[in-house]
Amino acid sequence: MSAPSSLRDLPIKLRDDPAVLRLLGRSSAVLSVPDHGRAYVIAGLAASSTRRPFVVAVPTTADAERLYRDLQTYLGDVELFPAWETLPFERVSPNVETMGRRMRTIHRLHHDPPAVIVAPVRALVQRLGPHLEDVQPITIHPGERRDRDDLLASLVGVGYRREEQVEHRGEVAVRGSIVD
Repeated sequence: MSAPSSLRDLPIKLRDDPAVLRLLGRSSAVLSVPDHGRAYVIAGLAASSTRRPFVVAVPTTADAERLYRDLQTYLGDVELFPAWETLPFERVSPNVETMGRRMRTIHRLHHDPPAVIVAPVRALVQRLGPHLEDVQPITIHPGERRDRDDLLASLVGVGYRREEQVEHRGEVAVRGSIVD
């Protein structure tokens, strides 16, 4: 057996392990792995599986963020599906970063499934709105020219707020022909 050329090659080595092949052949399995080996084993199982995505539920947001970072070392193709930090009846808007991450993961789930989705249990039990998978991301490339009014309408349509000056994510400002 030759030495792997990078950390991303390590999980692939698990494919030939008879115990891993038995696990993948089952409809469900319970596996206990120490914390320090969890990302490696999950990456190996995901790399060996023909099904996508491989969804991993963890107890807390901190656990999800840590496992997400660790899995990126081995796989790269990992999404984090965070829980809302606010409760439905609070008068506080959810964090824009959280909204963006959730929308990105939902979009990828339907159009380009990642190898692994990591989520705290709380995120998996929170309801989703209808037809979220149909929301198309707005992609703008450097130097690209777009009709200003059409672009503004698209941005406002997906939840951006018009402001005099952009200070936070989710805001858009217009200065002459420049859209910020």
